[in-house]
Amino acid sequence: MKLLRYGPAGNERPGLLDDNNQVRDLSGHVDDIAGSTLLPDGLKALQGLDPNSLPAVPGTPQHDLRLGPCVGRVGKFICIGLNYADHAEEAGMPIPPEPVIFSKWTSSISGPDDDVELPRESRKVDWELELAVVIGKGGRYIDEADALDHVAGFCIANDVSEREFQLERAGTWDKGKGCDTFGPVGPWLVTPDEVGDFDNLAMWLDVDGHRYQEGSTSTMVFKVPHLISYCSRFMSLQPGDIISTGTPPGVGMGQKPPVYLGPGQVMRLHIQGLGNQTQTVRPAD
Repeated sequence: MKLLRYGPAGNERPGLLDDNNQVRDLSGHVDDIAGSTLLPDGLKALQGLDPNSLPAVPGTPQHDLRLGPCVGRVGKFICIGLNYADHAEEAGMPIPPEPVIFSKWTSSISGPDDDVELPRESRKVDWELELAVVIGKGGRYIDEADALDHVAGFCIANDVSEREFQLERAGTWDKGKGCDTFGPVGPWLVTPDEVGDFDNLAMWLDVDGHRYQEGSTSTMVFKVPHLISYCSRFMSLQPGDIISTGTPPGVGMGQKPPVYLGPGQVMRLHIQGLGNQTQTVRPAD
């Protein structure tokens, strides 16, 4: 099942994508793709619906029908750093002995095809294609063996990063990670039964048609169940929380010489089974 949120920014409605790429309206059954909707019983109820019985939404998703972030009312946007060995190497950093955790502010969250803004005074805005996990059933001190019971679904995230703010401006990584528009998620939340082998998903990212990132989730250092269990040692996880699991090599900072984003450039992202994102870069207002 592919769940989504469609419509104008800030006024998205819940929906699902049927087998014919038609968006169906879910607002007669749930108020949002958020909260209790993401619990096992909530997802089971939606899976029991006949998509053909739901109102069809005019337009083609990601063309003339805007999609918003695929999950609403996100409490925490948790990110994992240096979780691909070859990305750690290109960043000149050792493979960490434990997962590196940092946060993106929830105000950074945007739709999968919304513009990415270059913050004022920024010079080194970079891209990071990532597999994101959305929590369904909450908990803390979750056993790794039970971790997948807490997953509502998977989606694409672009961990957009301002490298000067992140690494050169006397602070934590978070300073360069949470700017407005730096967290596109979507286009849809894909439930685990439809994703299949999330440990072996092909993924790529292009900028202006040039392939910079190409990899697979199979090369993660710390796998999804471990990340969920590990994060739950330090915070309670709640429905709608996002864990973005790290990026493969090919970020702009790792190019020789480094390559950073400028106005008018277009990023296109893909993860097998999870769809595509497309973002145009523009200066912040």
